[in-house]
Amino acid sequence: MAIDKAMDLFWLQGYAATTPQQLAVEMGIGKGSLYNTFGSKHALFVRALRRYSEMRLEYLDDLFTAPGPIAPRLEVAMAVLAGVGEHRRGCVMVNAAAELGTVDDEVNLIADELFTRIEAIFRRAIVNGQESGEFDRGRSADVGARQLLASVIGLSVLVKSGGRPETCATVVDGVVAGL
Repeated sequence: MAIDKAMDLFWLQGYAATTPQQLAVEMGIGKGSLYNTFGSKHALFVRALRRYSEMRLEYLDDLFTAPGPIAPRLEVAMAVLAGVGEHRRGCVMVNAAAELGTVDDEVNLIADELFTRIEAIFRRAIVNGQESGEFDRGRSADVGARQLLASVIGLSVLVKSGGRPETCATVVDGVVAGL
């Protein structure tokens, strides 16, 4: 899918460093077709961020509707969302918010929507873990979900800056163990 190819290029290079020509080449279309189809580089970027959000939320929904203990699934979710051990790109949404957050309200809105939904998914997972006896019932699921989300965002930056996977894994283990 063309949007996925654009998303991958934006993820790798960032918004500012990605040129319309590079996007056209990556997507296998002419530069004119890029503008005719998407209107602008920014409009394509917004579509790529929305696609990324859809993919991440689908992944999390599938992960947390599966049976089994919650803690290992939270660990996997955190590692996947941050890119621990997979690549040095971090999270495309964290990257976009860091790059454009002070100047692009539309990117901020998309990032906030995704982060809010991830936090809600984490909250439900924690509540399920509390109900099954896996996590401390006396601990606030809201606070735990926020801590998980903040850790994913921080880990994403650490991954992008070359953080070692084993270091990141200790963070994941520690945050989930604290639940």
